[in-house]
Amino acid sequence: MPFPPGVASAAAWKAVALAVVIATAGIILDAQRQSPVFRSGVTLVTTDVIVRDGDGLFIPDLTRDDFTIYEDDVAQEIASLVLVHGGRVYNQLLPPAPVQEGIILPGRGAPAATATPGRIFVIFIDDLHIRAADTPLIHRVMDLLPDTLIHQGDEFGIISSGKSAIRVQMTTDQNRLRAIDRAVGEAFDPRILIETATQLSSLNESRWRAHVAFKTALETVRGLEQIQHRRKAFLYISAGYNFNPFDDARVNARIESMQQVGFFENGGTRLPEFDEPALDQFTTTDAFGEVFSDSELHNELLLLVDAANRANVSFYTVDVRGLTTIPDLDFDLRTTEWNEYIRKQHSSLRTLAELTGGMAVVNRNTFREAFTEIDAETSDYYVLGFYSSNPDETRRTRRLRVEVTQEGADVRSRTHYMLPFPGASAAAPAGAAPVTPVEAPGVDAR
Repeated sequence: MPFPPGVASAAAWKAVALAVVIATAGIILDAQRQSPVFRSGVTLVTTDVIVRDGDGLFIPDLTRDDFTIYEDDVAQEIASLVLVHGGRVYNQLLPPAPVQEGIILPGRGAPAATATPGRIFVIFIDDLHIRAADTPLIHRVMDLLPDTLIHQGDEFGIISSGKSAIRVQMTTDQNRLRAIDRAVGEAFDPRILIETATQLSSLNESRWRAHVAFKTALETVRGLEQIQHRRKAFLYISAGYNFNPFDDARVNARIESMQQVGFFENGGTRLPEFDEPALDQFTTTDAFGEVFSDSELHNELLLLVDAANRANVSFYTVDVRGLTTIPDLDFDLRTTEWNEYIRKQHSSLRTLAELTGGMAVVNRNTFREAFTEIDAETSDYYVLGFYSSNPDETRRTRRLRVEVTQEGADVRSRTHYMLPFPGASAAAPAGAAPVTPVEAPGVDAR
């Protein structure tokens, strides 16, 4: 077998062939090394963490190496760490701008976060669900804010759900807190809900009002999502929600109205005027709004909680009525039914607070002490960020757990977050106002 020119023997030919193979493999490896490696996710997930020692004091000297964050029991690489202590941002580790496949952008550092205050508040007054008789309570409780919670340099916004149409964009001017004086309660009295029991419009109106409140809060939370590396406190002023209030009293009112028109006369025969399908609970799918009322309320709450956890927003719900005992004397209600009505309202407020790492100020009169507690929680905290290692978008609910190396430390953090539905817009567009209410008649607070 003849050899190529310059190759004298079979051994030399094998050496040349081996060198060619090695050189080719080196080229392939270099190409593989130069190929970009992309993360499974390009969205930074952030969660706030409060770490206290055995005496309840905040521990401010932890570093990234002291934290371990788990998503579905899988440790994640911490990409960002921000410390806020005493309302001031002292140190931060911000992630680089995420790189997307197929797009080459000029190098640039992460945007500076020190320009954003360490304490951010949104005051949401749900006057659609506060009775007019309780309007003075709104003002009395909110007058405590400048002395207990909203301090100089804190950034806050104010929005309402009712006709007062309070809209104060994010500001540090404490004089804008006076806009709260325009709030006037507009909720239905229990008497109206009971007396209009035979009309579907009363319950439909109640649900529409609740949907307006949830929609207003949801759009505001989505606007806050553009503020990163901060814990946002959402002060939610409302009496709570109940989609099926006073069901026993409404049934009794229906029976009385039937008796007045002779429904049970003539041996219990039906009268023609009650043959309308809308009045027949056996053929009507909604049964005067009683079927699936609790599940519908839970669904509304879940949508709001999911958006809040994605935006790192904590709800601090406040019922200005304080400690509730018996119904007003002009309400013809049994005490047990009134207590059930209040229990469901408070349960909705507790759900919003507990599932977002906040606190529910319900059934208590110590508002000053409650605001002091909220002030402590929002002054000292860490914000951890990571890119999820799980690319499965169908697994929307992700459990979170944070551990620290400090022995005996008490760690408080969010327990979960949920991915948005595929194709849904999770964040507000860049440049949008953080406080974005639904359209309502009124004049912007100046």
